[in-house]
Amino acid sequence: MRVLIEEMSARQIIDSRANPTIALDMLLTDGTFVTSSVPSGASKGKFEAFELRDNNPDYLFSKSVLVAIDNINKIIYPKLKHKSPFNQYEIDTLLQEIDATSNFSKIGANAALAVSMAVCQAASKSLGLELFQYIGGINALSLPIPMINIINGGVHANNNLDFQEFMIVPSGAKSFSSAIKMSLEIFNQLKEILKKKNLSTNVGDEGGFAPQFNNSKEAIEIILDSIFEAGYTTDDVKLALDIAASEFYCENKYYLKGENKTLDTSSMIEYIEDLLKNYPIISIEDALAQDDKEGWMSLSKRLNSSIMLVGDDLFTTNPILLQDGIQNKIANSILIKPNQIGTISKTLECVDLAKRNCYKTIVSHRSGETESTFIADLAVGLNCGFIKTGSLSRTERTAKYNRLLYIETVLAKSAKYLTRDFMR
Repeated sequence: MRVLIEEMSARQIIDSRANPTIALDMLLTDGTFVTSSVPSGASKGKFEAFELRDNNPDYLFSKSVLVAIDNINKIIYPKLKHKSPFNQYEIDTLLQEIDATSNFSKIGANAALAVSMAVCQAASKSLGLELFQYIGGINALSLPIPMINIINGGVHANNNLDFQEFMIVPSGAKSFSSAIKMSLEIFNQLKEILKKKNLSTNVGDEGGFAPQFNNSKEAIEIILDSIFEAGYTTDDVKLALDIAASEFYCENKYYLKGENKTLDTSSMIEYIEDLLKNYPIISIEDALAQDDKEGWMSLSKRLNSSIMLVGDDLFTTNPILLQDGIQNKIANSILIKPNQIGTISKTLECVDLAKRNCYKTIVSHRSGETESTFIADLAVGLNCGFIKTGSLSRTERTAKYNRLLYIETVLAKSAKYLTRDFMR
């Protein structure tokens, strides 16, 4: 008997930033039932697909998603009913045809992604496969290196840090579970150090600590202290930053308000190079603003051979923007966020393009997350080298790490952990 989509119903739920988002229940004719849910970002690139919210000032601070939900239940569902869930590309193409805009500005990228994810999940479950196996087949064997955000700043925290994320990268671990163990020890050591210094151990949107520091260097140095006091070295654990420079870029200047500095592009590049000279940083995300293309070209020419220069706002998981970056030799790595592009098919297309052009791929969460573990399976299914899913607190973050720990047990001896050699 042919398995088809039987029922589909969207509803409003709450994300980790106390904002509404979409959950979608899907039932197939063979009885398979799944639920998808979509995240939302606080720091958004201007090229991202359109997240549709109601903008009704009388309801949930204008952030409700009832129109997007109606679009799923009243527009998308009638066109998808009795379609096969096993042709992801066909359904994702139909979603784009229903919307008829370049960025899902009619039905909403949040509505499209909820459907696209549910289709992928339902197909894998119907076939009795783990989601990562359905996505990647027999080659889905690699556990990603986690980039774990242990200090929050920028728009993700109520402190004076200009940079958004300060991360540890346990690239020297022998396995994914070992990487998590190392990171837990460092995270808890950091908490003890903060207590001793009478600094706040409250956490930000992504679960990292959010104390007040005078500058970014102080945050980096306290993380290094945590690594050493936990018994590790910078051969075992490296650092990564998400500068999120678009958030403090205006009229061709970078305004580091926490440090009372105003920098032009050249000075901002020098600032970054100084950090690299003094600290074991292997990856910098959004080092410059999305609109500073000339700056990105200059930065990439100087640093592409030495560290991971990651484009997030710059590329927004969009194959067209990534292709432009490739042609102009901008950056050498890309963040992968399905809700930036709206469908799983386009996400896969972007990852494929990146890999064919030797760009490293980092599957990423958003600051407003749900309990969904989809991105954990996506990272393994696509053999992406890295995953960003926040810190080691808050269950919407740890759910992804716990899923990866489970996948490691499923793969057993076949599991591969992408060690530091992958970064060369």
